[in-house]
Amino acid sequence: MLRVGLTGGIAAGKSTVSAHLAELGAHVVDYDQLARQIVEPGGAALDAIVRLFGPDSLLADGSLNRAWMAEHVFGQDAEPGARERLDAIEHPLIYQLAAHEEQSCGSSDIIIHDVPLLAEVIDSIPFSFDHIITVEAPVCMRLDRMIEERGMSLEQAEGRIRHQSSEAERRAIADFVVDSAQPMTKMMAQVDEIYQCLLTELH
Repeated sequence: MLRVGLTGGIAAGKSTVSAHLAELGAHVVDYDQLARQIVEPGGAALDAIVRLFGPDSLLADGSLNRAWMAEHVFGQDAEPGARERLDAIEHPLIYQLAAHEEQSCGSSDIIIHDVPLLAEVIDSIPFSFDHIITVEAPVCMRLDRMIEERGMSLEQAEGRIRHQSSEAERRAIADFVVDSAQPMTKMMAQVDEIYQCLLTELH
């Protein structure tokens, strides 16, 4: 099999690229989906999060209060180290689920690990990658997308970008860079070309 890491700055278009790779035949391990799974009611991370952050981290129905957590982890007034403490709970559980999902894959599969924060965890993630792809767009474009498509304030959007690796850090670990500022048809053609390179290497 061929294991490929896929990353990119928030709102850069990584999810669009990930979905297209799945359409082309890759098996995508979606770390955002795994992260949501472990914080669902009864999920493996929820009790530990409540113990660490307190009862305000839950909504009345027992589900994670995502808005409250985002403000206390990414907001300007977040406690120092809050992000790291949350990561220490979530990351090992996410990696366990990712490894379990890989077990269902065959030896002829291209497996895409869709990891938003790959540059931040590249030295601790328990997987090695044959290739890494990053999806990039200018910060101004990403800010506009977060405000218009996700309903964030400018302050919230800037906070999310501030808590992520820089474009230079992502490019430093990647051997393919997808430019999502170009027209969609050109971007998809670039992804098609990358996938063909991966298929050629696999076979």
